[in-house]
Amino acid sequence: MARRRTSTFEALIEIAALLPWWAGVGLAILAYVLLHPIAAADIAMPTQAAKMGEFAGRQLYKTFATIGQYLLPLAFLVGAAVSALRRRKRGRLADEAARNPAADALSGMNWQEFEMLVGEAFRRRGYAVAETGGGGADGGVDLLLTKDGEKFLVQCKQWRAFKVGVNVVRELYGVMAARGAAGGYVVTSGQFTQEAKDFASGRNITLMDGAALKSLLGSVQAKPVVANTAPAATKREPAGTISPACPKCGGAMVKRVARQGSNAGNEFWGCSQFPACKGVRGL
Repeated sequence: MARRRTSTFEALIEIAALLPWWAGVGLAILAYVLLHPIAAADIAMPTQAAKMGEFAGRQLYKTFATIGQYLLPLAFLVGAAVSALRRRKRGRLADEAARNPAADALSGMNWQEFEMLVGEAFRRRGYAVAETGGGGADGGVDLLLTKDGEKFLVQCKQWRAFKVGVNVVRELYGVMAARGAAGGYVVTSGQFTQEAKDFASGRNITLMDGAALKSLLGSVQAKPVVANTAPAATKREPAGTISPACPKCGGAMVKRVARQGSNAGNEFWGCSQFPACKGVRGL
């Protein structure tokens, strides 16, 4: 479907909406501070005909500044308001999805809401998230994540009736190589085919279904829940420690101590959903 043409004013609003709300307010103030002195300046009428061209140029510049000193701040302020509303909506979607135990809590969203939810989940894990607008519900990379100088790509698939197949995972893998991304995520409210899982295995691609996404959201709630049935080999993390996400299911991880093998006595990150999930990470 063809993209809708937008005016310059609408484009400025969208740019500001992609930024934190306070950045939009700052741009509005800066635009007015820079343009107002130009708009208020007096331009003397030249006495020589040779300088009429210069006079006309300055007059045109002043006209643009006179309009821009109000138009640009307005666009940036509207964008800041949109950014604040989106942030509030993302937080509400994330909290409701984490609290709602119903299996169809995610599939009841439209694709825009699903992308907002996924972005908020990664923001709460400490990633900087840019919504790239992958061309619609099924097109391209939807989110660009950055953390510790590394870049990660995310495709969101709000598919209710079909499993996400291997072609989607292959597409993301190719884009990762082209953009030099350290890793990638394919997130769906549904499930993945076995072929997609096999292709992702051994590559730096994490497949997250609806259960894994809800687990990720639940692991970053403001009030952590400590299970009473934690294995004896699990160590409680010090206050302020942030556990990584499980590489297999995306859920929270806890510190454990290896009991046997060559690493006996050493600490490692183990998935909190063990034995249902056996994801591990080194410390």
